[in-house]
Amino acid sequence: MDKRWVIKMPGDATEVDDLAEALDINTPVANLLVQRGLKNFEDARQFFRPALEDLHDPFSMMDMNQAVDRIMSAMDRNERILVYGDYDVDGTTSVALLYSFFNKYYSNLGYYIPDRDTEGYGVSTKGVDYASANNYSLIISIDCGIKAVEKVKYAKDKGIDFIICDHHMPGDKLPDAVAILDPKRKECGYPFKELSGCGVGYKLIQAYARINGIDSEELIPLLQLVAVSIAADIVPIVEENRILAFHGLEQLNTNPGEGIKAIRKIAGIADKVVDITDVVFKIGPRINAAGRMETGSKSVELLLAKNQKEAFEMSQKIDGYNKDRRVIDQRITQDALLRISSDQKLMYSKSTVLYNPDWHKGVIGIVASRLIETYFRPTVVLTESNGMATGSARSVPGFDLYRAMESCSHLLENFGGHMYAAGLTLKKENISEFADCFEHAVSESITDDQLVPVVDIDSELDFKQITDSFIRILKQFQPFGPENMAPVFVSRNVVSGPGSRLVGASGEHIKLELMQENGIAFNGIAFSQSPSYEYIQHGQSFDICYSIDENEFRGRTSLQLNIKDIKPSLRND
Repeated sequence: MDKRWVIKMPGDATEVDDLAEALDINTPVANLLVQRGLKNFEDARQFFRPALEDLHDPFSMMDMNQAVDRIMSAMDRNERILVYGDYDVDGTTSVALLYSFFNKYYSNLGYYIPDRDTEGYGVSTKGVDYASANNYSLIISIDCGIKAVEKVKYAKDKGIDFIICDHHMPGDKLPDAVAILDPKRKECGYPFKELSGCGVGYKLIQAYARINGIDSEELIPLLQLVAVSIAADIVPIVEENRILAFHGLEQLNTNPGEGIKAIRKIAGIADKVVDITDVVFKIGPRINAAGRMETGSKSVELLLAKNQKEAFEMSQKIDGYNKDRRVIDQRITQDALLRISSDQKLMYSKSTVLYNPDWHKGVIGIVASRLIETYFRPTVVLTESNGMATGSARSVPGFDLYRAMESCSHLLENFGGHMYAAGLTLKKENISEFADCFEHAVSESITDDQLVPVVDIDSELDFKQITDSFIRILKQFQPFGPENMAPVFVSRNVVSGPGSRLVGASGEHIKLELMQENGIAFNGIAFSQSPSYEYIQHGQSFDICYSIDENEFRGRTSLQLNIKDIKPSLRND
């Protein structure tokens, strides 16, 4: 698939020069900082030295006082408290965080994760019934609940109060809860709006700790759970999230809980310094797999484990779920791609909507993302559950999926999510009409550029500028993630050396030896770009865009250019 290269405008020259002088750094690094909105020494200090002291006051979040007061009164009266969370990574880490914290100070506590197949996303009637049957009088929902108007009313009728901790967009009407902690509430003055669900939970325990004189140091080990949620839920890693992720990764690497330690071992990353990429591709999918294939409660059990042997046995089970998930999502993806390629109307649409009642509900979100890799457009994948069509939607950069779904809300029983990902449920007889409505909504607002994959490039770079000093400072830009992605560079007129070759089980990747005219050479890897190999092996020059990685192999660490795309150099035309 052709990709469009978009090179960012360089930072203001005066600001770049001033910052380079103030920090005693070279111009390319100063330019990267200015592009990220950092223009003076203090901005850079906060960026390079994220400090827990710079976290916002938790009581600036609307309803925080009410939430803490209700929890404390429940404890005073020995009420049963149920922590209720979603079955994905953000939800299960959130439940583990609240449960492990409050369980230190209060024992009349339980947790609940809804079943993906029988209950679906968010607060369910079955979950409320479970709380009622087990004499819970307070439910703290986390990473869900902001749209659970009817379910919260149902709970209230049964004498059960709700505290909602969520980070999703509210609907027009809010649930009648004792407290609603959600920075995205219009009335909420909390300065940072992009916390993960687990991040909102962390603010709650921060507030509780302050009121009850608990040393803030006791909260720090729990930041590893927040870091996992931030990485897996793909929230922007800027401002407060950067602080939480930075210190959470430190805990992951120096003080991991038994559950995280076991996952690291089973994922083959026990002996390396874990970064956001490891969380996204190694830790997160395994935590997610339990909710996809079995029950999210298994992941919470693992994250709460105190015994090393027990944790490792549970991590092996969860790893098995992940292997099963991979087999199933590959099979469904192949089926889905075949359906698209054999349907001329669907082939040339600007959106994808697919339904198969036999597809596994736990993997259709992954399948939607995989389809976008081939057909770069907003995608909805549906299956059957409890007599309804239910599914997941994924978008492409720059396109507001949630708004497009809102325009079709009259055909949906419920939906929720955000700009780039959403879940939905509808009657099966409405699928065809929904597909037409969604296609119309997408076609009306999506641009041609949004239908082409983009490689966002920070700046041009010559190989001679990739010095030890440059790399040392670049590493301090971590943790990388949305709105602070690993810098991507373009280098021109590169040639392939004799060490370049195809690698991978079917030769789908290119292992590259790259050189510029100045004689400086670097190794590179171009994943899934074997079609470019025939061109580059004939000695012609080409341009590359890439990020700079450290590659660990058999105990040795070396620099490697992670090639995003390859194009012929203009001088060859």
